[in-house]
Amino acid sequence: MNENIQTAIVLLTVGMITIFVVLSLVVLSGNILIRLVNRYFPEHAPPPQSASLPSAGSAIPPNTLAAIVAAVDIVTGGKGKVSAVKKEI
Repeated sequence: MNENIQTAIVLLTVGMITIFVVLSLVVLSGNILIRLVNRYFPEHAPPPQSASLPSAGSAIPPNTLAAIVAAVDIVTGGKGKVSAVKKEI
């Protein structure tokens, strides 16, 4: 019985180490692939549009809408675009 438990523990350890190594290789190769693609094939962003704001009617004040658009621009690094803003009650 003791030999069976030792064999089971060895198999468990080898299996867990194998899974850890394989998953680490998947994550590492994925990160390398992402960095290579971003470095050598960057996505060309369209030229920034004028400072026109999306129309939201009279429900949202213009200064609040401008703050939302500015925040999206800062957070996304100029890649994001506000297409609509809805006020829900």
